[in-house]
Amino acid sequence: MKNLIWWLVPVALTLGALYWFYQYQHRNAVEAPQLPAAVVVPAAPPAPPPETHYPVPQPAAADAPPEIPTLAESDTALRAALVSVFGQGAFDLLFYPKDVVRRIVATVDNLPREKVSQNVLPTKKVPGRFLVATNGDTTVIDPANAARYKPYVDAFDAIDVHQSVALYTRFYPLFQEAYKDLGYPKTYFNDRLIAVIDDLLAAPEPKDPPKLAEPHLMYQFADPSLEALPAGQKALIRMGPGNEARVKAKLRAIRAELAKGAVTVQP
Repeated sequence: MKNLIWWLVPVALTLGALYWFYQYQHRNAVEAPQLPAAVVVPAAPPAPPPETHYPVPQPAAADAPPEIPTLAESDTALRAALVSVFGQGAFDLLFYPKDVVRRIVATVDNLPREKVSQNVLPTKKVPGRFLVATNGDTTVIDPANAARYKPYVDAFDAIDVHQSVALYTRFYPLFQEAYKDLGYPKTYFNDRLIAVIDDLLAAPEPKDPPKLAEPHLMYQFADPSLEALPAGQKALIRMGPGNEARVKAKLRAIRAELAKGAVTVQP
């Protein structure tokens, strides 16, 4: 995956575990009278862990417009919002101008998965070729490759976290509607977003340029443990350690802003 994941602007998570318990009955066939078998009392199952929920921050009265557009008519408003965060030049360079909300929601939902379709990305393809360095039989990611991602990382690093969270909060009903349309009618996009940020922050940080396997259509990591990572984590690694560190630092700041209203819910 060659696109940055800095469109992840704000809010919430629920990581809950549901435990289903059942009774186990032990029966012994009896062919002749015998002493009753000892009764084994199973240990009590552990209590389900509490869930953490991150409610969507409520916008300040001054920031909340009387109404927001419908999802179908939201592109104009979302483009204006993103321009206010990134600037017109960066928006034109980086973003697709149509289906903004749906693209963001679909991409966020897919980042922890194996692949992200290029058709749903909200940002344009990173220009230039993926650079590699070969020494004998060993091929690694060329450190010079990191420069291709610099405009994306610079734009992400320059955003104001508070402003981004406020804009996300303002338009959150649109993100929730798009998430519901993806097939999640009973869950919350803000919870999924926090979970995705946590997944990205867990990406490994290789000290040396990762080795690559012989390409088929695209280069793959030679290390199976790296190749098995989710799409978002592999994207971070391909950006190079410097870019990965900058993106993670901004993600931590965003997450801290979103987690201020976290609540613990007992199952």
